[in-house]
Amino acid sequence: MAEEFKRLDRELVYHGAIVDFYKDTVRVPNGNIVEWDFIGHKGAAAVIPVREDGKLLMVRQYRNALDRYTLEIPAGGLNGADEPTKDAAARELEEETGYRSEDLEWLITIRTTVAFCNEKIDIYVARNLIKTHQHLDEDEFIHVEAYSVEELSRMILEGKIEDGKTVSAIMSYKEKYC
Repeated sequence: MAEEFKRLDRELVYHGAIVDFYKDTVRVPNGNIVEWDFIGHKGAAAVIPVREDGKLLMVRQYRNALDRYTLEIPAGGLNGADEPTKDAAARELEEETGYRSEDLEWLITIRTTVAFCNEKIDIYVARNLIKTHQHLDEDEFIHVEAYSVEELSRMILEGKIEDGKTVSAIMSYKEKYC
């Protein structure tokens, strides 16, 4: 089926710090030539930190795209396309929450917006947390909060948590471990 579509050109329109924006020229199955937007992303990793009492650590931070604070699992972009996602998840765990773990287990991989972006996020579960301290970037202001799986599930169903990676992670965690 993929042979029916042929990318004829990919033109870089904008190179950004997080994403690159392209204009793709594609021949579709009926022979027409169309232009599609494509956003290239280097990938990301996320983590569900699980405390000994079973509560999950979440981060509350301001998101410019939504002009409000959101409650999310810790996550961040890869430092390079070849960085192992498990390493990135461990790094983001400590940077954002002030905890580290040697016990990370892969949970799920998601593709965030398949219509126009190739972003892939590998999500891990971290147990046996060891307290260190946050290492926030100059533009990061993150508050760490702990919730039960039931509280988070309720917030998802009430529309209080809308972030796709967080919804996918919490519901997958609940299905696998609860």
